[in-house]
Amino acid sequence: MSYLPHILITDALIYFLLVLVVGFAVYASRHEHLRAPWRQVFNRPLAVAALMVLSVYISIGLADSVHLRERISDTGADRADMEAQYSHQVISLLDIFLGSLRQHSEKTYSMPFATHAFSMETVIGQDGSVRREHPRLLYGGAHLKDISKRGQDIAVKTVTGILVGLIAWLLFAVLIIKVVAVRTHMAAGALWLRIKRGDTRFPWRSALSTGAVISAIVSALIVLSGNYHVLGTDQVGNDVLYKSLKSIRTGLLIGTLTTLVMLPFAVSLGIMAGYLRGWVDDVIQYTYTTLSSIPGVLLIAAAILSLQVYMTANPEQFTTVAERSDMRLLFLCIILGGTSWTGLCRLMRGETLKLREVDYIQAAVALGVPTRKIMLRHIFPNVMHIVLISVVLDFSGLVLAEAVLSYVGVGVDPAMDSWGNMINGARLEMAREPMVWWSLSAAFVFMFGLVLSANLFSDAVRDAFDPRLRKR
Repeated sequence: MSYLPHILITDALIYFLLVLVVGFAVYASRHEHLRAPWRQVFNRPLAVAALMVLSVYISIGLADSVHLRERISDTGADRADMEAQYSHQVISLLDIFLGSLRQHSEKTYSMPFATHAFSMETVIGQDGSVRREHPRLLYGGAHLKDISKRGQDIAVKTVTGILVGLIAWLLFAVLIIKVVAVRTHMAAGALWLRIKRGDTRFPWRSALSTGAVISAIVSALIVLSGNYHVLGTDQVGNDVLYKSLKSIRTGLLIGTLTTLVMLPFAVSLGIMAGYLRGWVDDVIQYTYTTLSSIPGVLLIAAAILSLQVYMTANPEQFTTVAERSDMRLLFLCIILGGTSWTGLCRLMRGETLKLREVDYIQAAVALGVPTRKIMLRHIFPNVMHIVLISVVLDFSGLVLAEAVLSYVGVGVDPAMDSWGNMINGARLEMAREPMVWWSLSAAFVFMFGLVLSANLFSDAVRDAFDPRLRKR
């Protein structure tokens, strides 16, 4: 085997979360009361467009969650593969796809689409003269013999990439239209006219337009990144576009795994406090009130520092840099989840206090239904809309929280790619003269795209699942 699978703890949790999402989708497809709100979500053009952008981020994050170790040598030609030696460096499937971006490193800073380094260096000529100049990059624009034609070359490659992306998407769109036409028993031409007018229940026009834009941008980036550093390079010469793409997994993990940690505490304790009341309610209220009074940043800093002390004292438990970074990321998710469940728990308690007084709950109590079954079968399904709304709304806040925590030095490991680390590293870069602006701009653009699409999609989910808005 050329590669040996290497599953990190967060990888396993991502696969588990993916199974839960697929299971929930299958369950929801079989129940009309769950299908109806989701149908309303997918009938909104803006929500579909946001979901397609989110799908691109999720696809990149999943590709970066398949980790491998590359084989470096064999102990013998006739030995089995299991005796082969593998590198201690852990790479992902995304690293293999982005091989040129990962390997094409320069000495130091270079601007987007540059052919020369950003900083001047002392160069000794063949005649022994000493001069200061911007050295030529090793990979950025290395194919150009005449640097003056750089603008023309960039324009040609951009147009070529956009055309290739649009043609590929057009072929895919034609296939989709034919499949939908067969399923709806319509002529493909008539369906295309309805899509063009926006006269379809599902917003195909919005979906196809968004897909065309995404396909054009991705194709143009693929064509350009083969010969240029599209977003420049950082202080050690790494491609900023590569770092931005690698940071997507970190942002998604912070938003999803923290939710996975938070939900069991918030839902179970909130329902128990609202339904059982009495001393149970007092204890739970005291717990989340006390926890809310502790400054979250100080608690996270103390936990991260304790973890660093433990990893330093037990280096044998973390054989690779990836495992150390992964453990710190997991610990950060746990701490964020342990401090952010209080808000949802309050909502669960208040909604349960209201539900326990309705007629069907009182009838279940009068008939002698056990308390555990009442909470699981009657209360829990009726508070799921609040859970779902809170999850999608809190996702954006958690992604931004990672950036803030990494900026103050208590976020993810400095060796792990994240938008927070990019912003943290840009502090000194912004103070240079001339200013190095592209690392901060790249982190901002990628984070803005994820947060904006998540917010737009979460607004549609809130409108569809909130009973008060549905009545209006």
